[in-house]
Amino acid sequence: MTTVHAAAPDNFARSLAPNQIVPLLIGSTVDEVERELVVQTLARCDGNRTRAARVLGLSVRTLRNKIRLYVADGIDVPAYHD
Repeated sequence: MTTVHAAAPDNFARSLAPNQIVPLLIGSTVDEVERELVVQTLARCDGNRTRAARVLGLSVRTLRNKIRLYVADGIDVPAYHD
């Protein structure tokens, strides 16, 4: 059985209203879902790590460590925007 994972467009999270649920794909691993949640939360927080960590219920240090791993894996992580 082959599982197909469709990547959401980079601006997808920004196009959602704040109360909309971001769709996650059945067949994704927990790590993939977590990574997508972190990346989309960062996008919705305009890259603000402190705010994103608070929303996710993580320490800023834990979030930074996750971001470091994602960047090392070639994942595009939203940069901070004022």
